[in-house]
Amino acid sequence: MTEQDDTGSGPIRLFLVDDQELVRAGFRMVLDAQDDMTVVGEAGDGAAALSAIPVVRPDVVLMDIRMPRVDGVQATQQLSAAGPSPKVLVLTTFDLDEYAFAALRAGAAGFLLKDAGPAELLSAIRAVHGGDAVVAPSTTRRMLERFVDHLPSGAAADETAAADAAERRLAALTDREREVLVAVGRGLSNSEIAAELFLAEATVKTHIGRILHKLALRDRVHMVITAYETGLVGD
Repeated sequence: MTEQDDTGSGPIRLFLVDDQELVRAGFRMVLDAQDDMTVVGEAGDGAAALSAIPVVRPDVVLMDIRMPRVDGVQATQQLSAAGPSPKVLVLTTFDLDEYAFAALRAGAAGFLLKDAGPAELLSAIRAVHGGDAVVAPSTTRRMLERFVDHLPSGAAADETAAADAAERRLAALTDREREVLVAVGRGLSNSEIAAELFLAEATVKTHIGRILHKLALRDRVHMVITAYETGLVGD
């Protein structure tokens, strides 16, 4: 993503990945009608997307999960591994889809149900592009709870070692930053965190930025996952 894209000077550049042409056409019709968005490319599977995305350099990729050849999880993993990459918004049919969970862990910035209305779709794209919020945080939280067994927790005999490892991982955080991480893990928005912790919203954003830096996390979604992995949320 370019510096120009990050500052918002120009429409959000979108790339559509879905194996159903009618689905892509429907999304394109809605998205191209927005003054602040433009569809710069599309692909019918992950392999074609991985070839085209470096060329057209979109800001946000709308990524289907279940596709032939290379699925959305594999495509997201390869985009993330390639270095600076567009934000990936996962499209899924079910809100408790293990594939969507895998895509979040692979580097996706959020996910959205395919039957979401136009207003929700547009809001989700803008949120992901801005990097300020997880898409549908309460749904993300429910999905993580559903698949918490997939997170590395260890057997009962390893619980002490796991707890020690989690504590070492979180050692760099201040008490306030831990509180903010817990709140993000619970699915609260910045404004909700500010109200709960009696902070200015700008201060919440500052804490989130510091947490991301200290724990070397990609984005807010991975803050949620980290809160579960370390036992701060979900026990």
